[in-house]
Amino acid sequence: MNSFYFKNGLVIVFILLSNLGFGQSKEIKIKFIGNCGFHMTDGINNFYIDFPYKSGAHNYMKYDDKEIEEVKNKSIFIFTHKHSDHYSKKIVKRYNGQKFGPWNISKLVKLHESIPNFEIKAFKTKHKVFGISFKHYSYLIKWHNKKIYISGDTGDLDDLAKIKNVEWTFLNPWIYRNANNTKLVIDTKNIGIYHLYPNQEIDVNNPENHFLLKNQGEVINIPY
Repeated sequence: MNSFYFKNGLVIVFILLSNLGFGQSKEIKIKFIGNCGFHMTDGINNFYIDFPYKSGAHNYMKYDDKEIEEVKNKSIFIFTHKHSDHYSKKIVKRYNGQKFGPWNISKLVKLHESIPNFEIKAFKTKHKVFGISFKHYSYLIKWHNKKIYISGDTGDLDDLAKIKNVEWTFLNPWIYRNANNTKLVIDTKNIGIYHLYPNQEIDVNNPENHFLLKNQGEVINIPY
């Protein structure tokens, strides 16, 4: 009888400690879904960046259909712009989470009021296709004191040049090329190059911390 109460007491203590946060992994996990799409979580809050998009749009990466089914309940969706290789209104309307993008930036930058240890800064950046300008934002996320930069489709260097002490910077190939051509030194520990066509290869400056994001499902861990 004493053994029974002792064992059950340990279980209760473990549950209480887990609820207090001792069971958390203390890391941000960033899963690469495809193209510019990410799932980011700290084990409590879930963010999707430029996902869901139309799989295979403009001949960019397709993703497994299971990604749509595995979207976490009450997630937060953040989009850089509305092009179909970054955003699908048809798919995202299935979910009950908050949705943010160029249409409601003023609400997006207030997320810190409801999410602890989270801030996001939105940069209005240029994105032209065949000479036509589209409304577009790049983002600097600060989460648990770790900074993550999301370029989206811009080639602009102005804001990228100003960011400091970033953990991961995610860049498309043309802004990465622009940075190289102007010899811009980006203050970041790691660079992930996304928005690649299947089998696309580009030269990277520093293979030790500049990575081509080609392996869908790959997870980046950022301890905090």
